Amino acid sequence: MIYTTNAVESLIMQLRKIIKTRGHFPSDEAAVKLLWLALRKVLAKSVRTTYDWKSAMNQFAILYGERFTAARG
Repeated sequence: MIYTTNAVESLIMQLRKIIKTRGHFPSDEAAVKLLWLALRKVLAKSVRTTYDWKSAMNQFAILYGERFTAARG
């Protein structure tokens, strides 16, 4: 749950900076991969405890199955 838009604006600013410095992408998959890696890097720095995260994780596990459990390590 995000309590202010400052967190969202900060995330968007960081993603735009990464896209801008990269330039162009050979395919859509390359752009998605870059954004995925950037999100992992940004969120690793600023992860907060989230209200009711356990239920969200259960929903992700149901929706994404092995992909979710493999990503958790």
